[in-house]
Amino acid sequence: MCKFMITGGQTLNGELTVSGSKNAVLPIICATVLAGGPCTIENIPNIADVHSMLNILKKLGADVEKLDKNTIKIDTTNINTYEATFDLVSKLRGSYYLMGAFLGRFGKAVVSLPGGCKLGTRPIDQHLKGFQALGVDIEEAYGKITAETYDKEGLMYANNIYLDVVSVGATINLMLAACRAAGQTVIENCAREPHVVDVANFLNSMGAKIRGAGTDIIKITGVPHLHGVQTYSVIPDQIEAGTYMIAAAATGGNVTVKNIIPRHQESLTAKLLEMNVGVEEGEDWIRIYNNGVIQAANVKTLPYPGFPTDMQPQITVLLSLADGTSKIVESVTDFRFQYTEELKRMGADITVNGKMAMVSGPKKLKGMTVQAPDLRGGAALIIGALAAEGETMIQDVQFIDRGYDDIVGKLQSVGAKIVRVEDDD
Repeated sequence: MCKFMITGGQTLNGELTVSGSKNAVLPIICATVLAGGPCTIENIPNIADVHSMLNILKKLGADVEKLDKNTIKIDTTNINTYEATFDLVSKLRGSYYLMGAFLGRFGKAVVSLPGGCKLGTRPIDQHLKGFQALGVDIEEAYGKITAETYDKEGLMYANNIYLDVVSVGATINLMLAACRAAGQTVIENCAREPHVVDVANFLNSMGAKIRGAGTDIIKITGVPHLHGVQTYSVIPDQIEAGTYMIAAAATGGNVTVKNIIPRHQESLTAKLLEMNVGVEEGEDWIRIYNNGVIQAANVKTLPYPGFPTDMQPQITVLLSLADGTSKIVESVTDFRFQYTEELKRMGADITVNGKMAMVSGPKKLKGMTVQAPDLRGGAALIIGALAAEGETMIQDVQFIDRGYDDIVGKLQSVGAKIVRVEDDD
């Protein structure tokens, strides 16, 4: 177990490069289960969740070869099981994508309910509803999901599926399964996030026939076989990029965030401009710079292309430094405001009422010992510590390591005083 020690008050200046998308790479790794041959994937982030997912595949029988720092070759040909037990998936919520992959390959899946950050119940009912529509019998008992096609040959059959709520996980899981279902499946009310599009592009590079990813209707024509992929590069991580953009704004810095797709950041850049933060945009970079007093703003999280729920904790820190009163409405994820208690201890003025928070500023934050409650809440505490007076110790950084590739090194490269310390306990 490690801690981060951060000395605040340093203005961040310089350039840093964003890694591959956590939210895209996990289902892409699961999608290799469907391939009839090896897949080489580039721009893989060096994060704990990727290590966990690759470890799951290796224990299932896959060959995993690291070609360089960010390139992995995966061959799942020798996987002959459709079961992922609790000891494999307990640390990783994204492991539920194995259900869609197993069903697509074997027509059967036995997957224990996964772990990860505890942000409410985060139900998978839409995943299961979609599988049932494809001709799959579902049984949930003793902490695991057992799924099997009604067809004796293990085939699934295309159907029209309407998602009752916009769900990234369900959209991706159903794409994984439906690309091997007989006929054309139409999924309506789909998630439109960039990582949904990236997974669809990866599946299409394997020979799938998926159209409409990035819109609210996806059409999938099933194919009997999917092949390996010579090379595929994962898209940049929009949440990592946004975290560094806000860190630059919170410290009054001047930072260019590189290797990004600016279009994916539009909801954040629009909000930063509204808050009087300087923003300059290039083809694959965004520069954030001090433009004077930061102004209050109202934020409501929404599915893409709206403001991302995964950026809500980070922008709340910036709002606590802004002049005026801001309102934040969380309409996507339950229990997303857990981190606010730690920020309040640092001096932030935040009042939470259900799924809404009021933030008054500007407040002067002071360093102290805090605990990261989850991945994005931990990122918010790092930003708060960078902007605070004095020294902050952040505990439980294993949550942060789940989703940020070398966050300490990248922040150090732009002037942050942050170090990782091994826990003596």
